[in-house]
Amino acid sequence: MIKTNLFPNYSTRNMKLYALVLALIVLPFTAFSQKEIAPGNKDINTKYIKPEKSLYTVYYVKGTEWKNMGALTYDIVAANNQLTLDNTFTPKDNGKPTTRISTADAQTLKAISYTDETKNAKLNLNFGETITGNFYSKKTKKDKKLKLNPKVEYFDFNWTDHLIGTLPLDVGYKARFPQFYYNDESNVLVEYYTIKEVKSYVYNSPRTGKHETWIVSVLEESTGAFYNYIIDKKDRRLWQREMSMANGMWEITVNEELDYQPIKNKFNKEDAARQISSGNSVIIGTAYARSDSGKRLGGLVNTAKKQYAPRGTEITLFPSSAYYEEWLEVNKKIRKQKKMPEVHLNSDFGYSIKKAKVYDDEGHFEFADLMPGTYVVMVSFDFSNSYNYSYVSGYTNYYNYFGYQGSTTNYGTARQSYTDKANIEKRVTIDKDGEKKEVNLKEI
Repeated sequence: MIKTNLFPNYSTRNMKLYALVLALIVLPFTAFSQKEIAPGNKDINTKYIKPEKSLYTVYYVKGTEWKNMGALTYDIVAANNQLTLDNTFTPKDNGKPTTRISTADAQTLKAISYTDETKNAKLNLNFGETITGNFYSKKTKKDKKLKLNPKVEYFDFNWTDHLIGTLPLDVGYKARFPQFYYNDESNVLVEYYTIKEVKSYVYNSPRTGKHETWIVSVLEESTGAFYNYIIDKKDRRLWQREMSMANGMWEITVNEELDYQPIKNKFNKEDAARQISSGNSVIIGTAYARSDSGKRLGGLVNTAKKQYAPRGTEITLFPSSAYYEEWLEVNKKIRKQKKMPEVHLNSDFGYSIKKAKVYDDEGHFEFADLMPGTYVVMVSFDFSNSYNYSYVSGYTNYYNYFGYQGSTTNYGTARQSYTDKANIEKRVTIDKDGEKKEVNLKEI
């Protein structure tokens, strides 16, 4: 199979036995006369392999049940006419990530080197006419020197997901390619795969809508296992990969569009950093919850005084900008539609953030070195409140010679405390350099 099974403790032996009968039926009909693709073949166009990072979510799927197994990242770096792929899987349960690093020729995809470390082993390979390296078993504590001589040219299995996207895909396109995979329990070094079918498909992304794609169906000749690749017709992005497993289970890997950014306004980290550090203006203020903020229990409002943000409470400030305002509007629409995840802030947004702490017991804070402009000031803190209420403590009944004459209700009073949270955000505008602005951050 295409060795992209991400769980090293899952044995492929059962899958191979499960598919063996199918393989014996299908194999005679596989196209041994198919076009064979090897490193350097003219069908390979590596311009489609972009130096970038991509993120996928991996699911185990059976019927209608989708189980999230973790996250897969592909990080590709181009340098010195080589492509290096960092393939890292992080389990959903926050287990230890598994990383594979593979380097190939940037033009031909001919394998150069490969390293990985799993729970049970370490593997290092250097590719050439003879493959050299070592395999260390953590179970046996033994280190095995490797000297391997495959009989045919091959691709390192790590590059298969990207290799398929480099081919001249079209309806009717078929090809066959060899893949190298080292398994210490097997003498088989190279296995063949056949592209059985390519057909058009419309992939619907929850973030960016419909995309014209190819579905590329691939057969693992030795087992009869199938793979489906959904590949963008325009830029050859891998949208989804499906891998058959035993007992009707599929491993489905879905592109999370790490580069998705619907916000048109650009964030400028240099300008933002300058705005919070290169001016002469000051913002001073007080953060507190009002005496009538918080819960209204039983129609009675709390009677406590101002609830100041405790000493040490963190206050956050950053410049407002066209980028930030658009980000707010975009996510507001997303929340309303409830169809897709919210958009994350630009990864460089932290350059625009300045923090201060409340320095006394009356909620005071201050920011200095600010340039003119509009700023967003935010704080969140817990506070205790209390309120008075009355309750029925009993009844006084009245009697005379003729019997019960009536009653009156007796009331008592008490005081109740509770904890609440203040979340406060305010915009403050500095009009000229050197200005000192005072602001009350009070809960509205």
